[in-house]
Amino acid sequence: MIRAAHLFAATLAAALAGTAFAYPLVVVDARGGQLRPGARVDSAAPLSLKPGERVVLVGPDGRVSIVQGPHNGPPAAAGGPVQNPRLALAALIATRNDRASTVGAVRSGALAAALPAPWLIDVSRPGERCIRDDAPPIWWRPATSDAASFVVYPVDRSWRANFQWKPGEDQITAPALMRLDGAKMIVIKTGTQERAIRLNIIPADITDPAVLAAWMLEKACVQQADALMRQIEAGLAAPVPPSS
Repeated sequence: MIRAAHLFAATLAAALAGTAFAYPLVVVDARGGQLRPGARVDSAAPLSLKPGERVVLVGPDGRVSIVQGPHNGPPAAAGGPVQNPRLALAALIATRNDRASTVGAVRSGALAAALPAPWLIDVSRPGERCIRDDAPPIWWRPATSDAASFVVYPVDRSWRANFQWKPGEDQITAPALMRLDGAKMIVIKTGTQERAIRLNIIPADITDPAVLAAWMLEKACVQQADALMRQIEAGLAAPVPPSS
């Protein structure tokens, strides 16, 4: 009986050890196949990709992995995500710094004005922006005391929306009825100057800060990722309240 109990305990421990490192991965981008951005896959479950198919995944610690077909097996290597949030943040900042050293990242926001919040859409320059699919755009401009107007329209010019900055105003929330109509590329026109902005939609149920920051970096929303990581860093630096 004792030997049987030991055997059962050893079997249970082995089973738990085999599943302890399974963790959810979020799909950031997918080419071909049935996966869509925002979908979750198990790190230990088989993932089948045909030649030419590709999926970009991010783990709960913000680490990004790219799996290309042909592939038939778990999408992640054995092991697990970084559990220490400080280590995850350090890894994200290092990734951001690496990308900022490239011309593409610089153009995408490494040298842009710092955003006061991560979900603001900077209309003062072209490039990539990230936006939640459950929230209206919030237009933002660097601090200025001037009044000004601007126009928003898709590249096919099928509609247009006019906005007016008041003196000293730096944020305007677009009305709920604004017809983005799934447009992923819009144009901001101020006077005679036009700026093309690509909107990358992030599903509303993606809320983990590390995953959001990694998603923003993957989509080159560097300016917004910087703002989010400053929030994360401030939260990590805050003193932990004593347990009661």
